[in-house]
Amino acid sequence: MSASLFSFLADLTVVLHASFVLFVIAGQVLILIGWMRKWHWTQNFIFRFLHLAAIGYVVLEAWLGITCPLTILEYHLRHLAGEATHGMSFIGYWMHYFLFYTAPDWVFILIYSLFGALVLLTFLRYPPHLPFGSSKKRSKI
Repeated sequence: MSASLFSFLADLTVVLHASFVLFVIAGQVLILIGWMRKWHWTQNFIFRFLHLAAIGYVVLEAWLGITCPLTILEYHLRHLAGEATHGMSFIGYWMHYFLFYTAPDWVFILIYSLFGALVLLTFLRYPPHLPFGSSKKRSKI
């Protein structure tokens, strides 16, 4: 494969990574707004379960000190493209600018844990509608 293909795949990985982060953050914002505005779609079970699982995965990675697999994949693809991880394409540069910050590990663990707790609390206080067998109506026999 050519270096430009690996570079493109690395950029695509960064975009996927940014989309994941956007799903977690924007998803929570929309859930809270939906709770206040009584938007029924914000109680969709699949959406809410995937949202909770996504932040749960991030928190678990932080607690265990695991590097995100998307970061590892991107760096590997950049290496195969012959690029340094800091000498990347335009898309890669700007996505990194918005995704990665320099701070002690405990700061990120705290932020992820607090955000994860907010998502869990929202899940419990504004629960999703179960997709099966949760009808409140009972048949009269």
